Amino acid sequence: MTGSRIGARARRPSPFARAALMAAFSLWAASQSACAETNAAAPGVQLEAPRAAPAPLSAFAARARYSSGKLSPDGRLLALLAPLGGKRNIVLFDLQTRQAKALTGMTQFDVTAFHWVGSERLVYTLGRLDAPTGPESGDGGGLFSVKVDGSAARKLMPTVREQLGQSQRRFTFMNFISVAPGREAEILVRANLRSNKAFDIYRVNLDNGQRQLLTFDTPGDVEDWVLDRDGVPRAVKLVDKPELPPAERSYRMLVRASQEAPWQEVAKFAAGDPDDWQPLAFAEDNQDLVVSAFRGANTRGLHRLDTRERKLTAVLAAHPRYDLDSGLIYDPRSRNLIGLRFADERQQVAYFDEAHAQQQANLQASFPGKTVAIQRTTSNRTLVTVYSDRAVPTYYVMDEERKTLEELTPSREDLQEADLVEMRPFLLKTRDGLEIPSYYFLPANHQPGQRLPTVLHIHGGPHARPDTWGHLSGYGVTEAQMLASRGYAVVLPNFRITPGLGHKVYDAGYGELGRKMSEDHEDAAAWAVQAGFADPQRLCISGASYGGYATLWALIKTPDLFKCGVAGLVVSDLEVILTSGQGDIPRSPSGVAFWRQLIGQKDSGWARAHEVSPARHAERIKAPLFIYAGSEDWRTPMEQTNLMVDALKKAGRPPEVLMIKAGEAHGYGKSENRIDLFEQMLKFLDRHIGPAAAKP
Repeated sequence: MTGSRIGARARRPSPFARAALMAAFSLWAASQSACAETNAAAPGVQLEAPRAAPAPLSAFAARARYSSGKLSPDGRLLALLAPLGGKRNIVLFDLQTRQAKALTGMTQFDVTAFHWVGSERLVYTLGRLDAPTGPESGDGGGLFSVKVDGSAARKLMPTVREQLGQSQRRFTFMNFISVAPGREAEILVRANLRSNKAFDIYRVNLDNGQRQLLTFDTPGDVEDWVLDRDGVPRAVKLVDKPELPPAERSYRMLVRASQEAPWQEVAKFAAGDPDDWQPLAFAEDNQDLVVSAFRGANTRGLHRLDTRERKLTAVLAAHPRYDLDSGLIYDPRSRNLIGLRFADERQQVAYFDEAHAQQQANLQASFPGKTVAIQRTTSNRTLVTVYSDRAVPTYYVMDEERKTLEELTPSREDLQEADLVEMRPFLLKTRDGLEIPSYYFLPANHQPGQRLPTVLHIHGGPHARPDTWGHLSGYGVTEAQMLASRGYAVVLPNFRITPGLGHKVYDAGYGELGRKMSEDHEDAAAWAVQAGFADPQRLCISGASYGGYATLWALIKTPDLFKCGVAGLVVSDLEVILTSGQGDIPRSPSGVAFWRQLIGQKDSGWARAHEVSPARHAERIKAPLFIYAGSEDWRTPMEQTNLMVDALKKAGRPPEVLMIKAGEAHGYGKSENRIDLFEQMLKFLDRHIGPAAAKP
């Protein structure tokens, strides 16, 4: 096996493995006449020289060619999702024989996720990629199993499309949790077979499809089940009144000693209680819990909870600025908790023991500036995935016994490091004293002191953290990289109510929609000007969903700050979106209550919502506006776009560009629609803050 010693920089490429993998995929596709888009590199081809022209927009709009790489537990087979027959299918690559074969042959759906069950079987679910995001996009789902030789294929749960054909009154779903400990032919799943109100836990036998209900005695409205090390549901988080908004709910934590033992309440918290904790997993003694808790700090850390004494004991991990509440890493051999993955300014991996930490450090030394993710197996082989903000994910296989590292394949070849720019962190200090981690991007040819046309991109949610460090890690990052490749600086600010950044940042968002939340966006624009790269006369604001709302409201609230706006999937009237029969938010009483809290609308009326609803103040907009939407949007329905467009027309300021994509919903799923959006956005920006704006 060719490769390099761990700790020294891995050679690039490892021609035999990479060429064999790419060639095997291509030969299979050619033999099936199923993959017209193959673009495998020739053996030994090195990185191209930096391109004279930027990468095409199609490269930013396209999905990675290979994704979701996972090694079988015995380290023999690498499973990947790859485009075959026009759809994503599971392809297996044998690391011994260097042969690849397709395991699935979907033609109507894409395989969207899969999991190994032992080393001889996989389970997978279906969906629709590179397709409009309207109603048909949700007709996949289901759960299926198959052995690696293609035999014993079994349907564990039908797709939504099949259930529609059966005229079922309600839809049932089944989601994979894990392999049942010690039982390679059985899996644990979440499913709503008994009720739409809550999910139960089942053990499913893949040989015969039989299901065993493990949560027959549900103790109440379960928000989350926690399974012990033997796969038994033994801890729950209950919601006392789920109809209330999250900020007004109360929660109870229950634990039981065994499957048959009675439930015992160990804690009760009101929402926002600084002493609350969230159960994550059972500790190695199968009695104590690993929980996420503030414990007097601003951020959540990982702690150990003694279930018998009902108190927090050891601190396992904590970060001064970022919450730690997920990403636990387990050893596949001992099943012990050995570390965690988390996103701070970058993507990080930390281990609790010296041996694993040293191995991680050695690999990191081989790839400076990149993130190294390790998938361990029960064999000597380990899958290593390497990526960064500029480098596409690339798969390596490590032989721990021989201490060699061999490159298999990059996930894509249409984007290279020369096509992408650094994702730079900065700390946004707001006018009222918050410190909020954020990012900015500068074109590759930027010179110190050079003032650039700058776009402020506001993320959606707003109670979401979609922009984390990494290669095209979300819509905001993708848009930023695309714009940076065309000469624009881009700022991706987080803001109050963004989760994961501590409770001070999150809690400060309540009651501040269109108010202090918008001031955070203004402060980010001011920071970019003060940093010296943003031209204050060439600022534009963009965003989708909440970001679309924020764009509209910024052009009203501060009409002289931004020269233009690109608003997608907009919210334009806060009362209408929460009361109209259109869209899905009004169907959720707790959702409506939550949004009223964000607005700060405490009484029964809507006066405070009207004060910050863009469609009610359209006459104050002076800057050119680009609005885009999907005709089938269920979250921010077309009614919201129409209200805004009508108000702008009435004010004599119709949007300069109005893009409506048929069949799309809350986001553009079809790559040709994303390309068209990028093309029209660039033309719009060029006219108002780009090269064309500088011409007489």
